[in-house]
Amino acid sequence: MDSTQTPAATLSSLLSRTAEHDTVYHPLFYRMHIPADRIRLETLFSKEPALKVMDELQGQLQELLKSRTPQITYSRDELSKLAKTYTGAMPPEEYGVWVYYPWSATLIHLLDEEEFIEVRTNRNQYKITKAERDLLGKQKIGVVGLSVGKTISMSMAMERSFGEIRLADYDLLELTNLNRIQTGLYNLGVSKAIAVAREIAELDPWLKTVCYTDGLTSENMDDFFLKGGKLDILVEECDGLDIKILCRQKAKALKIPVVMDMNDRGTLDVERFDLEPDRPLLHGFIDHLDIGRIGNLSNEEKVPYILPMLGAETISSKLKASMLEIGQTISTWPQLASSVVLGGALAADVCRRITLDQFHESGRYFVDLEELICDQPQTASALPETQPAEEELTETVMLETIKLYGRPPISDQASPTVDDVHLLVSAAIMAPTGGNCQPWKWMYTNKTLYLFHDRIRSLSLLDFDNLASYIGLGTATENLVLKAHQLNFEVSTENYFPLKSKLVASFAFYLEQKAPHGTRLQAHTCDGLAAFISTRGTNRTIGKRLDISKEVLRDITDAVQTVEGARLTLLSPGAEMDQAGEIIASIERMRLLHAEGHRNFVNEIRWSPEEAARTRDGVDLNTVDLTPSELAGFRMARHVEVIKHLNDWKGGKAFEKLARKSVGSASNLGLLTLPEHSAKNFYEGGRALQRAWLCASKNQVAFQPLSPSTFFFARLKYGNGVGLSPAMISELEELRKQFVSLFNLLPERGELFLFRLCIAEEMRVKALRRPLGDVLSIN
Repeated sequence: MDSTQTPAATLSSLLSRTAEHDTVYHPLFYRMHIPADRIRLETLFSKEPALKVMDELQGQLQELLKSRTPQITYSRDELSKLAKTYTGAMPPEEYGVWVYYPWSATLIHLLDEEEFIEVRTNRNQYKITKAERDLLGKQKIGVVGLSVGKTISMSMAMERSFGEIRLADYDLLELTNLNRIQTGLYNLGVSKAIAVAREIAELDPWLKTVCYTDGLTSENMDDFFLKGGKLDILVEECDGLDIKILCRQKAKALKIPVVMDMNDRGTLDVERFDLEPDRPLLHGFIDHLDIGRIGNLSNEEKVPYILPMLGAETISSKLKASMLEIGQTISTWPQLASSVVLGGALAADVCRRITLDQFHESGRYFVDLEELICDQPQTASALPETQPAEEELTETVMLETIKLYGRPPISDQASPTVDDVHLLVSAAIMAPTGGNCQPWKWMYTNKTLYLFHDRIRSLSLLDFDNLASYIGLGTATENLVLKAHQLNFEVSTENYFPLKSKLVASFAFYLEQKAPHGTRLQAHTCDGLAAFISTRGTNRTIGKRLDISKEVLRDITDAVQTVEGARLTLLSPGAEMDQAGEIIASIERMRLLHAEGHRNFVNEIRWSPEEAARTRDGVDLNTVDLTPSELAGFRMARHVEVIKHLNDWKGGKAFEKLARKSVGSASNLGLLTLPEHSAKNFYEGGRALQRAWLCASKNQVAFQPLSPSTFFFARLKYGNGVGLSPAMISELEELRKQFVSLFNLLPERGELFLFRLCIAEEMRVKALRRPLGDVLSIN
């Protein structure tokens, strides 16, 4: 250092020098026995006073001689003398070649190319023969993406599985890359492609490297594949979806095999376009998609393409769970050095065997260390249930129950035809139930129709004390009464609360003005709503928030209040509704992270149209307004292991997103309450709910339940949080305080149901119902 230079000036000078070499990745060669090279080297010494010089030529010569005569055991002195005499009259400094690495100001004395390769590959012998080594040394390999691609490139370089490698990556090395990319801190801010090329040159200066620091693009793709000779193998490890597709199209057109490691579960893709020129891209996983649109898609629209590429069902549970945390607690998917190193080994091995004509297959392969090297599986213990299992509700059980609790027919009681009964029950079962579980069975006997609670269909975390079921049975009752009036029947209902069995209610029918004196008949207050039974549905569409007129809100409120004691509290957009949205979102997260809540979610969703058509119950996934990434999240969340990971990480915030969006697009939130918390009130409240829902349909207002919160609060308040973890109870207690304050709730009132109202497009798909023959018995 110049003693007159300040530290700051010295640092500035060094930084300037470093910047000069930022894009340099080829070493320089000096052979001292060539006069011109000697002069160039002397010039280098004068320009680089801090030049680091390494001369280990004697050691290399000793290795060369020892490898050529493996049958002889030399002493250290003997080998040293042989090495000194090997160069003959040539001065030692003139033998071989001096290699200068500008980026590190290092000069190294090496054997020249032929002898260098002989020594460096000596330990490969027979696993890779000399003939195979020479064949490999002629190969041209292209690597796109240099995180995993770096390890593959270096593994292939160490085995000398190529003569030329083309490296494409537009990114610079960052500190967060160093969890999986083996390089030094001195390379931060350096192009990934250049950093890899330098390390290859430092390993073997005769391997040719070509860097594409703008990454692979449509503009440079011809050069990458063809300039200097056609690639022999493409290794694809890039992040860009469009480039993944475009480079495969190019490789397929040129009949070049493609190898890709996925850095999860030891997953390796091999596509032998050289042997199968008509092979579909990515094994046909994306054949159903329009790959011509790739370049114009948003990140959200790319999700349906990305998931088949990844193999959404075959990736590890930790990666599935991690994908749900992207944008919540992490910024991108995690990658581990051990997985990257494994991928480097797998890809390098396969590329070598392709070149040597030892491997000819295409496919997706797994070398999952966690499956191959693992503890013996333990017998899984059953997840705890919050409610006991139920026995099947058979016709025999129903008949025996009717004998015990049913009512005898009255002489003036009408006897609806079988067709009438079919119409009545068909209307009744169009009613909404939690998760579309349809927890009912009906029996018509002795002129009376009986409604039973088929509990085996409704057991769930949300159905605390059967409250959700009673609401659904109440909605069915309302539909039945409305349909009976439409068919010109008067109806007398009797409910059996508090229930001693699964029998909930009975219905007797009378022709107009034929009912015996004193018979309590159902009022005709809301008969006009019968016309909307078939059009009513759950509308989960997420749209733009629009105002609902005061007159329509009044109409819905009045419909609720036709049931004695029922009240509807409405929230309008603003801070209070936003706070309610946060409560709803938090409880939705709690539901999905709860073992039974998650199991209920998985079991109630119908994951394909075929499944929905087959079961005719549950929630058809097509009725949920999901973006492609949200749909991916739903599918990832099906797996128990994913939920376990999220609980361990105290994650799962992604589960709040959809509920928050639903509230964010709502015109109003409504909370339906009854005078007290009782089974009978929840049944009667179901009728009030159905009137509100049908009235909303009449006014073309979309209606969606958001009620897990009320059922969780019922479990907290009336069940002391039974089945919930201490952490959930603690969080729920705080949310409960906010909820009570928001809706100004009196402690004695029963909190029945929470829903949103909005102006939205018509439902694309309606929930199906089970066949009448499955739920109705006529005796």
